[in-house]
Amino acid sequence: MAFDFDEIIPRRGTDSEKWDEYAEDVLPLWVADMDFRAPPAVIEALRARVEHGIFGYGKEPAALREVITARLKRLYGWEVAPEAIVFVPGVVRGIHMACRGLVAPGEAVLYQVPVYPPIHLAPARNGLAGVANQLVADDCGYYTIDFETLESQITPQVRLFILCNPHNPVGRVFRRPELERLAEICLRHDIVICSDEIHCDLVYSGYQHIPIATLSSEVEARTITLMAPSKTYNIAGLECSVAIVPNPELRERFLAGRCNLVPGINVMGFIAAQAAYQHGDAWLAELLYYLEGNRDFLCRYIEEHMPGLRVYPPEGTFLAWIDCRHAGIPGDPYTFFLERARVALNPGPSFGAGGEGFVRLNFGCPRALLAEALERMRAALTALRG
Repeated sequence: MAFDFDEIIPRRGTDSEKWDEYAEDVLPLWVADMDFRAPPAVIEALRARVEHGIFGYGKEPAALREVITARLKRLYGWEVAPEAIVFVPGVVRGIHMACRGLVAPGEAVLYQVPVYPPIHLAPARNGLAGVANQLVADDCGYYTIDFETLESQITPQVRLFILCNPHNPVGRVFRRPELERLAEICLRHDIVICSDEIHCDLVYSGYQHIPIATLSSEVEARTITLMAPSKTYNIAGLECSVAIVPNPELRERFLAGRCNLVPGINVMGFIAAQAAYQHGDAWLAELLYYLEGNRDFLCRYIEEHMPGLRVYPPEGTFLAWIDCRHAGIPGDPYTFFLERARVALNPGPSFGAGGEGFVRLNFGCPRALLAEALERMRAALTALRG
C-alpha cells in the first residue's frame, strides 16, 4: 500500500475533541473522525495556502463546482447543473437550514431511529415537532424499514423527512427498492426529503450507494442531498459540505433557512475540499481496503471472544453498532466499558429510541489501536463473569 494507515499518530494534546475529552489512559473510539492523516494532496494544498501567508475573506475556488458535478456524473450518472450546488459549513447546519426553511411552526419532521443525534434533535431545536420511525432489527442485528408503520405515522403536519444513508449508526446502505418505496411515500404525501449522505464514499465491497435524488426527476425535485468530503478524507474540522438542490424553488427555500446565522465556508475548507475531490481517489481506495479489514477484524473478534455482544458487519461508514443487551453488563454498557476497560464509545441512548443497551464504536483507526481496545473490552467482560 502506498499510504501507511498503520502509523499511530499522537493526537492527545492537539485540541482534539476525540482524544482530549477523556483521561490519558482511555482509548477513544467514539466521535466520528479517523486517526489517519488526510491525503497528501490535501496537506500539500493547505501548506501552499499557509505559505502564501494572507488569510483575507475568500470565495469558492472557480473550478470546485465543476469538480463536484463531474464527480456526481462519474459515480452516480447524476447530471447536476453547477447552480444546484450550495456550499454549507457542515451537514448538520444543512439539516437545520432545511428544518428552518421548509417547515413552519406547528409542522413536523419525520426521521428514523436510532440515528445520528443531531438528526433526531434537529426538529425540537428549531421549534418543530419530531416524528420518530423505528428501524427494525432481526436476530442478527440487520436493520430494515417498517414501511407500514412509517406511513401510519405521517400526518398532514409532516412536511420534511430526514433520511440518513449510509445509515449512522446501524451501518446500512439502503437498496434501490427500499429507497424507491421511501421516495414513493414521500411524494404521495407531498413531503420533502433531506438526505444526509455524508458517508456516501465509505461503502464496502458488494454494496453500492444510490443517492435517493437519482431515482427520478420527480424525486430529485423534492430532495435536498447533503454530501461532504469531511468523513471521506478525514477533514471534518475544516467544515466544507455540499447541498445539492436542483429544484430552484426548493433551493430558494433552503437558502432562506440560513436566517443570516449560517456562515459561508472558510478559505482552508474550500482548498481542502477541492484537493480531496481532485486528487484523493488513490488514497480513498486504499482507505476503503484498510477500513474493510478493520471491520472484518472487529466482527470476527467479537464473535470469537465476546459472545455476549452482537454486531452486524456495517455495509458502509467506519462505525459499528454493538448490541450489548445479552452480555450481562450491569447498568449501561457505555459506562461499563469506560470505567472497566478504559475505552470510550458512544452511548446508545444518545441515538434516540432503540439505542438502549447499545454502543457505537469508531473503527477508523490503526488496527493496533483497535485490537488493544477490543482486548480491553474482552478482559472487562471476562472479569465480570468471574
